[in-house]
Amino acid sequence: MGKKKVIKQTQEEVLKETEEVESKIQKVGAKSASSAPRQIRKGVIYISSTYNNTILTLTDTNGNTLTWASSGKIGFKGTKKGTPYAAAKAAEIISQAIEKFRIEEIAVKIKGIGSGRESALRALAGQGANIISVEDLTPVPHNGCKRKKPRRV
Repeated sequence: MGKKKVIKQTQEEVLKETEEVESKIQKVGAKSASSAPRQIRKGVIYISSTYNNTILTLTDTNGNTLTWASSGKIGFKGTKKGTPYAAAKAAEIISQAIEKFRIEEIAVKIKGIGSGRESALRALAGQGANIISVEDLTPVPHNGCKRKKPRRV
């Protein structure tokens, strides 16, 4: 098979990459909440976490989408979209939108099995969002699929 090459990033490359992500966060945050902010008292954040991406959607209590953010929208590509770091950065954008819309109370609904679930929730709490409830909506199989019929010869 041959030897595997491990590519290590230098400190300068890591700093450059984080600066690019931070600049994209500021651009995306400015775009998402640029519509006229209106006073909403309660909101709901849906966190959809898969192995490949984490999507956060901010809605009002009726379910009307106010803004959304995802790891891919920020600028992460490939397998980096599914990382907890990318989910936390997407949560920072949503928390900026919460401040713009002046939402006081947040209910969080999490769906999926990816690695970004926990970190997105922790990032929201760390940014100072007033989280009143956390609910897990991940679908759970109760008996699985129907089995295949035996072959008749």
